[in-house]
Amino acid sequence: MTITLLSTGLTLVATPIGNMLDISKRAMSALAEADEVLCEDSRVSRKLLSRYGIKTKLRTYHEHNASKVRPKILEKLKSGAKIVLISDAGTPTISDPGYKLIRACIDSDIRVSTIPGPTAVIAALSISGLPTNKFYFGGFLPTKTNARKKILNTCQQLDATMVFYESPSRLAACLEDATVYFGERSAAVARELTKLHEEVRRGTVAELSKFYSSSTPPKGEAVLLIGPPDSKAVWNESAVERALSEALMSNTLRDAVQLVAAASGVSKSIIYDLALELNKPKS
Repeated sequence: MTITLLSTGLTLVATPIGNMLDISKRAMSALAEADEVLCEDSRVSRKLLSRYGIKTKLRTYHEHNASKVRPKILEKLKSGAKIVLISDAGTPTISDPGYKLIRACIDSDIRVSTIPGPTAVIAALSISGLPTNKFYFGGFLPTKTNARKKILNTCQQLDATMVFYESPSRLAACLEDATVYFGERSAAVARELTKLHEEVRRGTVAELSKFYSSSTPPKGEAVLLIGPPDSKAVWNESAVERALSEALMSNTLRDAVQLVAAASGVSKSIIYDLALELNKPKS
């Protein structure tokens, strides 16, 4: 095993997001040389360390105990300890509470370094087929519908590919909400990345919503990617009607018209007339 001569201070080490072979020799050396490894779930991390014969002590550090454990970690670091921070999968501090420890180290003049590696957001973006020159990472969207819609509405103005993490149980509902704002935009859902059953499903947001609403929830957390505004996107009458129907299910007529008008660029008067048609009682 390559010797890294790990420096004192805190070192962030990226771990595999699925395939256990996706870990660098430098990362393994750091894990072996550390005085202590901070992890989210010791049961998950022990499997990784055991696979490579690493017996370094594990200490759990997560959002529920961070405020209590952090002062003790800082004391050790100030005394010259070599501590490694990992997450259950991927790069630590990306959509996890580790950043508060980084901030505390910086404020205490403690050295912070990184051994880079896998992260789901970059892995998914790289194979999505969507523009990668500019992207916005939104982490996990809120679980409550109204809060989720508020964020999606704000994101309409972003001229960049958007990347979100989503749980399998909420993916269909999330896509249903996203259809109102981004119905005809190109999108992708990536899941089980680097694993045997890796899958990337591509289409418009509306097409993906239709697929996942009629399917059983997928296994594993998903990465949802939505492309930037596309001048070539086709907002024909059926596309507008589909988005409007989705919007009317959970919004007032007035709000639904405004949402679809903003997303499609079609005039409010045209969409309003269509909304009245859709709201007519079936004879």
